[in-house]
Amino acid sequence: MSTPAPTRAAFLSALGCYTLWGFMPLLFIAQGAIGFTAIEILGHRAVWSVLFAAGLVLLAGQWPRVREALANPRTLGWLALATVLIALNWGVYVWAATHQATLEASLGYYINPLLNMVVGLWLFRERIDRIGWAAIGLAAIGVLFQALALGRPPWISLFLAFSFGAYGIIKKRVPVEAQTGLFIECLMLVPFGVVYVVWLQMTGAGHGFDNVTNLFWAVLNGPWTVVPLALFAFAARRMPLSTLGFIQFLAPTLQFCVGVATGEALTPLRIVSFVFIWLGVGVFAVSSLLRARAARRAAEDAAMPA
Repeated sequence: MSTPAPTRAAFLSALGCYTLWGFMPLLFIAQGAIGFTAIEILGHRAVWSVLFAAGLVLLAGQWPRVREALANPRTLGWLALATVLIALNWGVYVWAATHQATLEASLGYYINPLLNMVVGLWLFRERIDRIGWAAIGLAAIGVLFQALALGRPPWISLFLAFSFGAYGIIKKRVPVEAQTGLFIECLMLVPFGVVYVVWLQMTGAGHGFDNVTNLFWAVLNGPWTVVPLALFAFAARRMPLSTLGFIQFLAPTLQFCVGVATGEALTPLRIVSFVFIWLGVGVFAVSSLLRARAARRAAEDAAMPA
Protein backbone atom coordinates (compact mmCIF):
# COMPACT_ATOMS: atom_id res chain seq x y z
CA MET A 1 0.00 0.00 0.00
CA SER A 2 1.62 3.27 -1.14
CA THR A 3 1.91 6.40 0.97
CA PRO A 4 -0.84 8.93 0.22
CA ALA A 5 0.39 11.72 -2.05
CA PRO A 6 -0.24 14.59 0.43
CA THR A 7 1.68 12.74 3.15
CA ARG A 8 4.57 12.01 0.79
CA ALA A 9 4.63 15.63 -0.41
CA ALA A 10 4.66 16.93 3.18
CA PHE A 11 7.49 14.57 4.12
CA LEU A 12 9.62 15.54 1.11
CA SER A 13 8.93 19.22 1.79
CA ALA A 14 10.06 18.85 5.41
CA LEU A 15 13.17 16.93 4.34
CA GLY A 16 14.05 19.59 1.77
CA CYS A 17 13.56 22.56 4.08
CA TYR A 18 15.65 21.11 6.91
CA THR A 19 18.47 20.16 4.53
CA LEU A 20 18.59 23.71 3.18
CA TRP A 21 18.47 25.13 6.71
CA GLY A 22 21.23 22.76 7.76
CA PHE A 23 23.64 24.17 5.19
CA MET A 24 22.47 27.79 5.54
CA PRO A 25 25.35 28.82 7.89
CA LEU A 26 27.70 28.40 4.91
CA LEU A 27 25.83 31.19 3.12
CA PHE A 28 26.24 33.60 6.03
CA ILE A 29 29.83 32.59 6.75
CA ALA A 30 30.73 33.28 3.10
CA GLN A 31 29.13 36.72 3.26
CA GLY A 32 30.78 37.51 6.58
CA ALA A 33 34.16 36.67 5.06
CA ILE A 34 33.78 39.43 2.44
CA GLY A 35 32.65 42.09 4.90
CA PHE A 36 28.89 41.73 5.31
CA THR A 37 27.68 42.32 8.87
CA ALA A 38 24.85 40.27 10.35
CA ILE A 39 22.43 43.23 10.12
CA GLU A 40 23.36 43.89 6.49
CA ILE A 41 22.73 40.24 5.65
CA LEU A 42 19.35 40.50 7.38
CA GLY A 43 18.53 43.59 5.31
CA HIS A 44 19.35 41.82 2.07
CA ARG A 45 17.30 38.80 3.14
CA ALA A 46 14.29 41.09 3.51
CA VAL A 47 14.89 42.85 0.17
CA TRP A 48 15.46 39.84 -2.05
CA SER A 49 13.11 37.42 -0.32
CA VAL A 50 9.98 39.38 -1.24
CA LEU A 51 10.79 39.07 -4.96
CA PHE A 52 11.13 35.30 -4.82
CA ALA A 53 8.09 34.97 -2.56
CA ALA A 54 6.08 36.98 -5.12
CA GLY A 55 7.28 34.56 -7.79
CA LEU A 56 5.93 31.61 -5.80
CA VAL A 57 2.55 33.31 -5.41
CA LEU A 58 2.46 34.00 -9.15
CA LEU A 59 3.31 30.39 -10.03
CA ALA A 60 0.65 29.10 -7.64
CA GLY A 61 -1.99 31.56 -8.89
CA GLN A 62 -2.68 32.76 -5.34
CA TRP A 63 -2.95 36.52 -5.80
CA PRO A 64 -6.71 36.44 -4.96
CA ARG A 65 -5.85 34.68 -1.68
CA VAL A 66 -3.22 37.31 -0.92
CA ARG A 67 -5.87 40.01 -1.30
CA GLU A 68 -8.25 38.04 0.93
CA ALA A 69 -5.62 37.65 3.64
CA LEU A 70 -4.67 41.34 3.50
CA ALA A 71 -8.35 42.25 3.90
CA ASN A 72 -8.77 40.02 6.98
CA PRO A 73 -7.56 41.86 10.12
CA ARG A 74 -7.39 38.68 12.22
CA THR A 75 -5.29 36.79 9.66
CA LEU A 76 -3.12 39.84 9.11
CA GLY A 77 -2.53 40.16 12.84
CA TRP A 78 -1.37 36.57 13.16
CA LEU A 79 0.89 36.93 10.13
CA ALA A 80 2.35 40.12 11.61
CA LEU A 81 3.21 38.23 14.79
CA ALA A 82 4.75 35.43 12.72
CA THR A 83 6.79 38.06 10.84
CA VAL A 84 8.19 39.51 14.08
CA LEU A 85 9.13 36.05 15.34
CA ILE A 86 10.86 34.96 12.14
CA ALA A 87 12.69 38.28 11.78
CA LEU A 88 14.08 37.98 15.32
CA ASN A 89 14.95 34.35 14.68
CA TRP A 90 16.77 35.29 11.47
CA GLY A 91 18.73 38.06 13.18
CA VAL A 92 20.02 35.89 16.02
CA TYR A 93 20.81 32.99 13.70
CA VAL A 94 22.75 35.14 11.22
CA TRP A 95 24.70 36.72 14.09
CA ALA A 96 25.57 33.26 15.43
CA ALA A 97 26.75 32.00 12.04
CA THR A 98 28.97 35.03 11.48
CA HIS A 99 30.46 34.95 14.99
CA GLN A 100 31.70 31.36 15.27
CA ALA A 101 28.60 30.24 17.19
CA THR A 102 27.09 27.79 14.70
CA LEU A 103 27.42 24.93 17.19
CA GLU A 104 25.43 26.87 19.76
CA ALA A 105 22.83 27.69 17.11
CA SER A 106 22.59 24.01 16.27
CA LEU A 107 21.79 23.32 19.92
CA GLY A 108 18.76 25.60 19.58
CA TYR A 109 17.43 23.54 16.71
CA TYR A 110 17.98 20.35 18.69
CA ILE A 111 15.82 21.82 21.46
CA ASN A 112 13.08 22.95 19.08
CA PRO A 113 11.91 19.46 18.00
CA LEU A 114 11.47 18.56 21.68
CA LEU A 115 9.25 21.61 22.06
CA ASN A 116 7.29 20.63 18.95
CA MET A 117 6.59 17.16 20.31
CA VAL A 118 5.37 18.50 23.66
CA VAL A 119 3.35 21.30 22.06
CA GLY A 120 1.80 18.81 19.65
CA LEU A 121 0.66 16.80 22.66
CA TRP A 122 -0.57 19.85 24.57
CA LEU A 123 -2.29 21.94 21.88
CA PHE A 124 -3.21 19.47 19.16
CA ARG A 125 -3.80 16.29 21.19
CA GLU A 126 -1.15 14.41 19.22
CA ARG A 127 -0.06 11.15 20.84
CA ILE A 128 3.47 10.26 21.88
CA ASP A 129 4.04 6.65 22.94
CA ARG A 130 6.57 5.38 25.48
CA ILE A 131 9.23 4.89 22.82
CA GLY A 132 8.68 8.48 21.69
CA TRP A 133 9.14 9.71 25.26
CA ALA A 134 12.32 7.64 25.53
CA ALA A 135 13.61 9.31 22.38
CA ILE A 136 12.79 12.73 23.80
CA GLY A 137 14.56 11.82 27.04
CA LEU A 138 17.73 10.74 25.25
CA ALA A 139 17.75 13.87 23.13
CA ALA A 140 17.15 16.02 26.22
CA ILE A 141 20.21 14.48 27.88
CA GLY A 142 22.19 15.34 24.77
CA VAL A 143 20.96 18.93 24.88
CA LEU A 144 21.95 19.15 28.56
CA PHE A 145 25.49 17.99 27.77
CA GLN A 146 25.79 20.64 25.05
CA ALA A 147 24.65 23.29 27.51
CA LEU A 148 27.21 22.08 30.06
CA ALA A 149 29.89 22.21 27.37
CA LEU A 150 29.22 25.92 26.88
CA GLY A 151 29.74 26.64 30.56
CA ARG A 152 26.86 29.12 30.63
CA PRO A 153 23.15 29.28 29.82
CA PRO A 154 22.76 28.72 26.06
CA TRP A 155 20.88 31.97 25.40
CA ILE A 156 21.26 31.79 21.63
CA SER A 157 20.03 28.22 21.59
CA LEU A 158 17.03 28.93 23.81
CA PHE A 159 15.98 31.99 21.84
CA LEU A 160 16.20 30.20 18.50
CA ALA A 161 14.24 27.22 19.84
CA PHE A 162 11.38 29.19 21.37
CA SER A 163 11.05 31.78 18.61
CA PHE A 164 10.93 29.21 15.84
CA GLY A 165 8.67 26.93 17.88
CA ALA A 166 6.16 29.76 18.29
CA TYR A 167 6.46 30.57 14.59
CA GLY A 168 5.63 26.97 13.71
CA ILE A 169 2.52 26.99 15.91
CA ILE A 170 1.23 30.13 14.22
CA LYS A 171 1.91 28.74 10.73
CA LYS A 172 -0.03 25.61 11.61
CA ARG A 173 -3.08 27.55 12.82
CA VAL A 174 -3.33 30.46 10.36
CA PRO A 175 -5.77 29.54 7.55
CA VAL A 176 -3.66 30.66 4.59
CA GLU A 177 -1.70 28.69 2.03
CA ALA A 178 2.07 28.45 2.37
CA GLN A 179 2.95 30.78 -0.52
CA THR A 180 0.36 33.38 0.50
CA GLY A 181 1.47 33.59 4.14
CA LEU A 182 5.15 33.65 3.24
CA PHE A 183 4.70 36.47 0.71
CA ILE A 184 2.79 38.62 3.22
CA GLU A 185 5.49 38.05 5.85
CA CYS A 186 8.20 39.10 3.38
CA LEU A 187 6.07 42.09 2.30
CA MET A 188 5.92 43.29 5.91
CA LEU A 189 9.71 43.07 6.23
CA VAL A 190 10.74 44.61 2.91
CA PRO A 191 10.36 48.32 3.88
CA PHE A 192 12.82 47.87 6.74
CA GLY A 193 15.24 45.98 4.52
CA VAL A 194 15.10 48.53 1.68
CA VAL A 195 15.62 51.50 4.00
CA TYR A 196 18.59 49.88 5.74
CA VAL A 197 20.32 48.62 2.57
CA VAL A 198 19.89 52.02 0.84
CA TRP A 199 21.23 53.82 3.92
CA LEU A 200 24.28 51.52 4.00
CA GLN A 201 25.04 52.16 0.34
CA MET A 202 24.61 55.93 0.69
CA THR A 203 27.00 56.05 3.66
CA GLY A 204 29.56 53.81 1.95
CA ALA A 205 29.19 51.07 4.57
CA GLY A 206 27.33 48.61 2.35
CA HIS A 207 28.86 45.65 0.54
CA GLY A 208 26.01 44.16 -1.50
CA PHE A 209 26.52 46.34 -4.58
CA ASP A 210 30.31 46.66 -4.51
CA ASN A 211 30.85 44.12 -7.29
CA VAL A 212 29.17 41.23 -9.12
CA THR A 213 30.38 38.65 -6.61
CA ASN A 214 28.99 40.53 -3.64
CA LEU A 215 25.70 41.11 -5.46
CA PHE A 216 25.46 37.38 -6.18
CA TRP A 217 25.80 36.55 -2.48
CA ALA A 218 23.31 39.26 -1.54
CA VAL A 219 20.69 38.05 -4.03
CA LEU A 220 21.22 34.42 -2.99
CA ASN A 221 19.72 35.35 0.38
CA GLY A 222 16.36 35.54 -1.40
CA PRO A 223 15.86 31.98 -2.67
CA TRP A 224 17.75 30.42 0.22
CA THR A 225 15.35 32.17 2.59
CA VAL A 226 12.11 31.70 0.68
CA VAL A 227 12.39 28.12 -0.56
CA PRO A 228 12.91 26.40 2.84
CA LEU A 229 10.29 28.63 4.52
CA ALA A 230 7.77 27.76 1.81
CA LEU A 231 8.56 24.06 2.20
CA PHE A 232 8.24 24.35 5.98
CA ALA A 233 4.90 26.17 5.79
CA PHE A 234 3.56 23.52 3.41
CA ALA A 235 4.70 20.67 5.66
CA ALA A 236 3.60 22.29 8.95
CA ARG A 237 -0.05 22.41 7.85
CA ARG A 238 -0.11 18.83 6.56
CA MET A 239 1.67 16.68 9.11
CA PRO A 240 1.72 16.29 12.93
CA LEU A 241 4.05 18.60 14.84
CA SER A 242 5.59 15.56 16.53
CA THR A 243 6.59 14.06 13.16
CA LEU A 244 7.81 17.43 11.91
CA GLY A 245 9.88 17.76 15.06
CA PHE A 246 11.54 14.41 14.45
CA ILE A 247 12.58 15.33 10.90
CA GLN A 248 13.90 18.66 12.16
CA PHE A 249 16.85 16.90 13.80
CA LEU A 250 18.39 16.80 10.33
CA ALA A 251 18.99 20.58 10.24
CA PRO A 252 20.94 20.95 13.51
CA THR A 253 23.01 17.89 12.66
CA LEU A 254 24.09 19.49 9.39
CA GLN A 255 24.67 22.79 11.22
CA PHE A 256 26.75 20.94 13.79
CA CYS A 257 28.87 19.48 10.99
CA VAL A 258 29.28 22.92 9.41
CA GLY A 259 30.41 24.35 12.75
CA VAL A 260 33.01 21.62 13.19
CA ALA A 261 34.19 21.89 9.57
CA THR A 262 34.70 25.66 9.93
CA GLY A 263 36.90 25.29 13.00
CA GLU A 264 34.61 25.70 16.00
CA ALA A 265 35.75 23.81 19.08
CA LEU A 266 34.44 20.24 19.37
CA THR A 267 34.89 19.36 23.03
CA PRO A 268 34.37 15.90 24.58
CA LEU A 269 31.09 17.07 26.14
CA ARG A 270 29.78 18.12 22.74
CA ILE A 271 30.73 14.72 21.32
CA VAL A 272 28.83 13.00 24.14
CA SER A 273 25.81 15.22 23.53
CA PHE A 274 25.86 14.40 19.83
CA VAL A 275 25.83 10.67 20.67
CA PHE A 276 22.85 10.99 23.03
CA ILE A 277 20.87 13.10 20.59
CA TRP A 278 21.35 10.65 17.76
CA LEU A 279 20.48 7.73 20.02
CA GLY A 280 17.18 9.50 20.59
CA VAL A 281 16.70 10.10 16.90
CA GLY A 282 17.51 6.48 16.14
CA VAL A 283 15.01 5.18 18.70
CA PHE A 284 12.30 7.44 17.30
CA ALA A 285 13.12 6.46 13.70
CA VAL A 286 13.00 2.71 14.42
CA SER A 287 9.73 3.15 16.31
CA SER A 288 8.20 5.11 13.43
CA LEU A 289 9.34 2.50 10.90
CA LEU A 290 7.88 -0.37 12.92
CA ARG A 291 4.56 1.45 13.35
CA ALA A 292 4.37 2.22 9.63
CA ARG A 293 5.05 -1.42 8.73
CA ALA A 294 2.46 -2.64 11.23
CA ALA A 295 -0.16 -0.23 9.83
CA ARG A 296 0.60 -1.28 6.27
CA ARG A 297 0.39 -4.97 7.20
CA ALA A 298 -2.93 -4.41 8.99
CA ALA A 299 -4.33 -2.55 5.97
CA GLU A 300 -3.23 -5.34 3.65
CA ASP A 301 -4.82 -7.96 5.91
CA ALA A 302 -8.07 -5.99 6.02
CA ALA A 303 -8.12 -5.75 2.22
CA MET A 304 -7.77 -9.52 1.76
CA PRO A 305 -11.01 -11.41 1.01
CA ALA A 306 -12.37 -13.47 3.88
